[in-house]
Amino acid sequence: MGMQQVALKNIAIITGTRAEYGILKTVLDAAAEHRRLSLQLLVTGTHLTTGSLRDITHPIATRVRMQKKGRSASSEGAGSGGGFDADVQALARGVAGFGEAFCELKPDVVVVLGDRIEMLAAASAASIGGRLLAHIHGGDRAEGVADEAIRHAISKMAHLHFPATATSKKRLIRMGEDPQRIFQVGSPAVDVLKEVIPADDAPELIVMQHPVGASPEQECKWMDASLKATAKYNRLVFAPNHDPGRSGIMDAIAAHGVIPIDHLPRERFLSLLAGAGAIVGNSSAGLIEAAALHTPCVNVGPRQGGREAPRSAVHCRYGVASVRTAIRNALAMDRKRLRHPYGKGDSGKRIADVLAKLDLSSIPRRKCNGY
Repeated sequence: MGMQQVALKNIAIITGTRAEYGILKTVLDAAAEHRRLSLQLLVTGTHLTTGSLRDITHPIATRVRMQKKGRSASSEGAGSGGGFDADVQALARGVAGFGEAFCELKPDVVVVLGDRIEMLAAASAASIGGRLLAHIHGGDRAEGVADEAIRHAISKMAHLHFPATATSKKRLIRMGEDPQRIFQVGSPAVDVLKEVIPADDAPELIVMQHPVGASPEQECKWMDASLKATAKYNRLVFAPNHDPGRSGIMDAIAAHGVIPIDHLPRERFLSLLAGAGAIVGNSSAGLIEAAALHTPCVNVGPRQGGREAPRSAVHCRYGVASVRTAIRNALAMDRKRLRHPYGKGDSGKRIADVLAKLDLSSIPRRKCNGY
């Protein structure tokens, strides 16, 4: 008698941006290569509006369009609420689109990362549709625009949790989540960092400042100050993400005569980050990837407020003098002594192994607080 074939578990993983796809890559690789899992990649968000679809190397199961070309949160601005209205409408389209996709694909578990509206849409459709939901990087804190509210909302819908740090795990337990369903795995963002070779042509500073939902005029002033503070250094300036207020940051960059980098392959970006003197701005890469690469970070403003900060981070307010002082302090750090709390670089494999080993059918779909 032949061996009975074990049915593969369908693992639906959602990606909405280039940066997020880069973080998820080892999770996607591990799921695709695991003998007991079948990967279903669902693509949404700015992948479908900015041309980043060409960067995706994994087979795509389906596409869910949320944002409309030419009518994004970043293009409408935040001051009048127009940008946020666009996000609300995109969220509604996403919930409906993911609901239809899940009915067709029938995933055994839906996996989302972080706190963007694309993840909230997929999580809502999965939760309301009675499907298992797994959340990577839950329990973190980061003010962002609506990041913290969205992240914790997803955590309360999720049945399985893959927090990056011990602090985030403890926070999930305090939120009433079942400790037996929480698996501290580290951050997928650091999985490939052991292989990174610092670039010989790396700049003194990498500048990466994203909007925080203020008016374009205010975002422009804040970015202008950061650009003045970094002007005397050899620097690379990256374009901001597509959140409300982006247009103001782009205006400031243009006024300084700088041509921003819209996108680099993740491998190239990490190589530059490893060789740079510091990263300046408010990207999570400054607090996670940079920390794992022993690159100091000047964390400007409130966007990452509350996020667990490694010793490599120097926090400062917006403003020329504040940023200049923080840069001097960051560049004076002893990089060899920097440590981070984000795991050993094997998160993708650990997540896939947990999903493969768990009896998903025995996990109740109904959520119940532990307090």
